Amino acid sequence: MKMLAKWWNPLEDNKVLCTLCPRFCRIGEGQNGFCFIRQNEGGKLYQMGYGTSTGFAIDPIEKKPLNHFLPGTQVLSFGTAGCNLGCRFCQNWNISKAKLDAVSSQESTPEDVVEIALKNNCPSIAYTYNDPTIWGEWVMDIAKIAREKEIKNVMVTAGYITPEAREEIYPLIDAVNIDLKAFTEVFYHKLTFSHLKDVLDTINWLCNETNVWVEITNLLIPGKNDDMDEIKKMIEWILENVGDEVPLHFTAFHPVYKMMDTPPTPKSTLINARKLSMKMGIKYVYLGNVFDSDGQTTSCPQCNEKLIERSWHTIINMNLNGSNCSCGQKIPIIRNQNLDTD
Repeated sequence: MKMLAKWWNPLEDNKVLCTLCPRFCRIGEGQNGFCFIRQNEGGKLYQMGYGTSTGFAIDPIEKKPLNHFLPGTQVLSFGTAGCNLGCRFCQNWNISKAKLDAVSSQESTPEDVVEIALKNNCPSIAYTYNDPTIWGEWVMDIAKIAREKEIKNVMVTAGYITPEAREEIYPLIDAVNIDLKAFTEVFYHKLTFSHLKDVLDTINWLCNETNVWVEITNLLIPGKNDDMDEIKKMIEWILENVGDEVPLHFTAFHPVYKMMDTPPTPKSTLINARKLSMKMGIKYVYLGNVFDSDGQTTSCPQCNEKLIERSWHTIINMNLNGSNCSCGQKIPIIRNQNLDTD
């Protein structure tokens, strides 16, 4: 299905300027933007993926990864096609999703998506797998109806979006995991075909000017962005700009797509990055794509009591009094009231 897109301006010679992301594609008649799903037809920009999903799945919210937002709950996850980045290491470039309903292989209305979440007792919907920025129109339409049904909205994104578009989309979003892919412009330019500054601007804006719950993920790739000096600079930026309580996830790279010759991330690299982050003052640091009980446990930064113990994405023990540790320390976390038995 297609619909007239938001975030574009007409140009001469029937061209259009897409203003959704900082790529600012100038798109000629009959052509697509970099993301493949925004197309110029007759001098107007259309979003071609509206209502069409590559599949729905039920995931633990911790898989997004979000460890401090509705922990222990399930989330309805789905995506479309295309992306506004060109990551050579994309982990999702050809994954298949579990089908939950016949609608998952058909065009779906916003009402359909919300109904699937309700039928499967999911308190939230995740716009994920490919970057939901490029199908922001559909995200907004679903999110509005989800809000009416008291269902939360989650975006898993690279954060490569213009101020114009984010100010329309994110008021409808409750939580976001931002993939901060590295902390050098060289990496962003060569391996993702995008720019670091725009992503940092999005993170800063989300944390300081909105009420959206934010967690950050950094995929560590051997020889590309795993230098401890670079990680130190990233941590310094986080501490200075968004504070010490934003959960930070370091995840392991596995050879994939156009980087099959790059070795997987050693677990020791992740552990060292976590240790450095916590030593510098980040309070909640997690490890992903590897099993590590300490790196998957939420502990109190004041008394070190284990508050949420996880085995991969499964919670095996939760020891919280609402949002507080037994020592009285308040933990930045959003609980699902239906699961609270405290």
